[in-house]
Amino acid sequence: MDGVAVLRDGFGRIGDLVHGVLDGLGERELTARLGPEANTIGWLVWHLVRVEDAQVADLAGTQEVWTAQGFAERFDLPFGRDATGYGQTPDEVARVRVGADLLGAYLDATRAATDAYLAGLTDADLDRVVDEGWDPPVTAGVRLVSVLGDVLEHAGQAAYVRGVVRG
Repeated sequence: MDGVAVLRDGFGRIGDLVHGVLDGLGERELTARLGPEANTIGWLVWHLVRVEDAQVADLAGTQEVWTAQGFAERFDLPFGRDATGYGQTPDEVARVRVGADLLGAYLDATRAATDAYLAGLTDADLDRVVDEGWDPPVTAGVRLVSVLGDVLEHAGQAAYVRGVVRG
């Protein structure tokens, strides 16, 4: 198995995992907090999809699904259109109040964009330097592994919160 195939497999697991988290959840569960400053399932899912969308679009040189397919308008969040959730306060986390269907639709559209990008890559493409600001410089492969790790971490957090909320 080559590096691109491993990445395709890893990213391919996200959809089923996150749809499993969202399945059957209503507003109460999506906005529940395990503590006063804890992240909600809705915020965690929105954030993990925004991170994948923004990072992969940057690597691919394409427009983000968020704006290209009108999700920014459909979500109608009280943040800038470029917000991905990094550095948000507990109050901002609480403002992400959207339904599971919309979260799932954004997830699916982003997954399709990521799959299309990965389908066109070769192992040699993974060695392309995308950020000279680090030592060593960051390659496309390293960036993709970083995004995959971040997304899976947040998906696991959302699954945990679901388990606690649902009992």
